[in-house]
Amino acid sequence: MADPATEARRKATRKRLLNDFEFYAAKALKIRTKDAKIVPFVLNRAQRRFLDAILQQWQETGRIRVVILKARQLGLSTVWGGFMYWWISQHKATKGIVVTHKADSTAALFDMTKRYHAEMPAFLRPSTERANSKELKFDKLDSGYMIATAGADTVGRGETLQVAHLSEVGLWPKGKAKEIMNGLLQAVPNEDNTFVAIESTARGMSGPFYEAWQAAVAGTSGYIGVFLPWFVDDRYRVDPPEGFARTPDEIEYVQKVFDEYGEWLDDAQLTYRRQKIALDGLDLWNQEYPTFPKDAFLTSGSPVFNLAKLAARQEKLPEIKHRMDYDPLELKFDTNPRGRLLMYAEIDPKMDYTIGADVSKGTSGGDYSVAQILDAHKRQVGVWRGQVEPDYFAQILYHLGELYNWARLAVEFNNHGILTNTMLFKGMMIGGEFKAYPNLYTREVYDKTNDVMKEELGFYTDVKTKPLIIDELRQAVRDETILLNDATTLEELQTYIADPDTGKIEAEVGCHDDCVMSLAIANHIHEGCWAPVASTDDLYFEMI
Repeated sequence: MADPATEARRKATRKRLLNDFEFYAAKALKIRTKDAKIVPFVLNRAQRRFLDAILQQWQETGRIRVVILKARQLGLSTVWGGFMYWWISQHKATKGIVVTHKADSTAALFDMTKRYHAEMPAFLRPSTERANSKELKFDKLDSGYMIATAGADTVGRGETLQVAHLSEVGLWPKGKAKEIMNGLLQAVPNEDNTFVAIESTARGMSGPFYEAWQAAVAGTSGYIGVFLPWFVDDRYRVDPPEGFARTPDEIEYVQKVFDEYGEWLDDAQLTYRRQKIALDGLDLWNQEYPTFPKDAFLTSGSPVFNLAKLAARQEKLPEIKHRMDYDPLELKFDTNPRGRLLMYAEIDPKMDYTIGADVSKGTSGGDYSVAQILDAHKRQVGVWRGQVEPDYFAQILYHLGELYNWARLAVEFNNHGILTNTMLFKGMMIGGEFKAYPNLYTREVYDKTNDVMKEELGFYTDVKTKPLIIDELRQAVRDETILLNDATTLEELQTYIADPDTGKIEAEVGCHDDCVMSLAIANHIHEGCWAPVASTDDLYFEMI
């Protein structure tokens, strides 16, 4: 029988193993290193920072809810996996789940857990009922793990979970990602000692992971956002060459890092960064080794439009000057605090305006009908956005064009837009009179049968014209020849992508593109602004 002092030390150690994860990790968990060695899990600087953040939240709220924006190979999934095993293997009636985007990634994370279990000291390893490729069951504790792949329809259905690891959410199947994530989060009760980690590398500025990150940063979801920049990993260093000198860009970059994080980068870290950028380019560096969260989102995914330009504009958006809506009794637009016409500039009675319109079927929960208004200098001065039926949208467009000095009006001719165009062209009853819109866009098309050019209504979007107007708008955004003022339009531009599988240009799953298409049409038909040249005597003599 052990003496009292030894027994007291043993109990103290066991208690610390139960309550102190970092101590437990170093003494009980084993990990595999890159050089294929099995070693005790001693947390690195990045992992310790992450652990400090979640432990603080746990202490303050009684639970952990964290969204992790991952940089390259900082080991945050490893520490969360260890944390899950530490908790589940020492507590009764506790169930955890690991879900990732594809089967081999799920298996890799679970292999790490099974290694923790296999290498665990015997006195800490719980009795196991099942240990297979999809489940680890601790029979005496009535606790355990299960793993799943996000593509499965039954992920987490009917379960009550205490611990969840949602991995690489940005890569989950686009059509199902939000539904699967919401189902899993609902399976975790909002109780003390429950733990949820949502982690991913950035995959563009849309989707459930981006939304979860934005909500965490804004402090509106109960989750904390954790992002660790590349330089917290001490491996990312290269001895600088003799005569190393920092460039002006690097000096500015180092200052930004200090302003944000309070750390000065040294020459070895800058040399590593410089070499990586030389090999892979700045965009890939920002995606794989982001310094700030926005770097990761702005350089990832498959965006059609320049996200950096859009983000810069987003920070300078003006206030809405007026909100108006169409009054069908007065047959005009009037001020309305909830109006669907957002105006960003006063109407100039001498200005020429251009309106591009995209028509929806007008059902709740579907797409929107949108009219984008540009002035002669291609400044976005107004946006009307709502869900109305195509015939009523024709009335709205008539009076919207009237409001803007009988603006040149182009309405997409496809699908529901046929009726809207026809009513504007042939006329409709307005105030007891039959009126047609006087400045409606038409296009010339070649009639092969009769070998003549003929005029047709509206803008017709097809496989040829859609890439044309989107590329024109892409150029205008990149070159800043169009001034965007509307937040919803900017959001849609940010989530308009080139699908990597099909090559189609379209809105990200779950997003809209009505503002994009109407703006592209307005931009396409815009005739530009010709500045008058003053005719002086000197100019006259020069010409002759």
